[in-house]
Amino acid sequence: MTHSTALLTDHYELTMLQAALHAGTAERRSVFELFPRRLPEGRRYGVVAGVGRALDAFEGFRFDDEVLGVLDEGRVVDEQTLAWLADYEFTGDIWGYAEGEVYLPYSPLLVVESTFAEAVLLETLFLSIYNHDSAIASAASRMTQAAGGRPCIEMGSRRTHEQAAVAAARAAYICGFEATSNLAARQRYGVPTRGTSAHSFTLLHDSEKDAFTAQVESLGRGTTLLVDTYDIAEAVRLGVEIAGPELGAVRIDSGDLGVLAHQVRAQLDSLGATSTRITVTSDLDEFAIAALAAAPVDGYGVGTQLVVGSGHPTCGFVYKLVSREGDRGEMVSVAKKSKDKFSIGGRKYALRRRNSHGVAEAEVVGIGTPPVDDGDDRSLLVPLIADGEVVGREPLDDARDRHAAARAELPLAAQQMSKGEAVIPTIHQE
Repeated sequence: MTHSTALLTDHYELTMLQAALHAGTAERRSVFELFPRRLPEGRRYGVVAGVGRALDAFEGFRFDDEVLGVLDEGRVVDEQTLAWLADYEFTGDIWGYAEGEVYLPYSPLLVVESTFAEAVLLETLFLSIYNHDSAIASAASRMTQAAGGRPCIEMGSRRTHEQAAVAAARAAYICGFEATSNLAARQRYGVPTRGTSAHSFTLLHDSEKDAFTAQVESLGRGTTLLVDTYDIAEAVRLGVEIAGPELGAVRIDSGDLGVLAHQVRAQLDSLGATSTRITVTSDLDEFAIAALAAAPVDGYGVGTQLVVGSGHPTCGFVYKLVSREGDRGEMVSVAKKSKDKFSIGGRKYALRRRNSHGVAEAEVVGIGTPPVDDGDDRSLLVPLIADGEVVGREPLDDARDRHAAARAELPLAAQQMSKGEAVIPTIHQE
């Protein structure tokens, strides 16, 4: 049985539940929505990731004896609430943007329809997954876009929490990364893995020649040799001498990568290794990748900057009550009205408005009723959970294909690395 995820939440979710149970309002029909009020500063679009992980976590969200024991021992809630939690079962519906989809300010990424009691408990669980994974995916999308078709490999595991590393590898793959160094991501999600050697392998041996010989004899001529432990030019010469022109690739992990790539390419060609690829690493982000566009680089290894969201480690998503049952059984729109944290009440629907050429023009969010599709548009909300059962699980490659298509339909301004406003506006319709 899967370990319970019910304690991956905040204390106040349960105290709100207790108070609502005492007030008799806990069973009111309610609509919660998870959405961003804005994009991270300077970003032109974001990417939805973590949907599959959220569905997995949802299925493990139960209050078993162990969880109830923790709540009871800590006197988090009273006996009535503990009894209610023991029978907790989400029975509502959840709609959401599919994984890999592009989002804009106020996109309703999740629409949760149930009772207040059932839905409020999921707030922290969903936010923690969506905020992290979408931040990584948004950075990864910019990186693969800047790479212009050259492959990117995720290699940031040692720069973040061990479980965050697995989620980051998954999110990066959705947004076009070719592989990861993280083997747990391969095990859990089927993300392809790559890797050869680090500087320690070279330093282990009595000479660089001995190290390269051992690697080539074990891993084959198609392996990637790390050439910047000592002298790069001498390492390249040795690599081709040992592996021949069939040497798969060399990796440069320090220095002026653009200048070095030109020098190494010229040297490889002069040695007859014209098909040997050049991979670069060393704290790359989307701006560094874009700056290397004119260099003879064949691939990028990205670590630290990816797993910290390239300066934006969270998306700022919120989870707010937007509609609830009134005294006469009608649904009433509700919203927070504070000046700097403004929300919009009412159940939302969304579509991507596109012109006749399939280029996105706006994010249209209908309040209360779905916006009208003029024939070129694309509906964005899909069923994820129906009557408490998961219905939206899909293969990871479907999310990967979806992201490529969603990004391709954005206007050209989405490709700019300079800071700017959202690439298309969000329009609300009632």
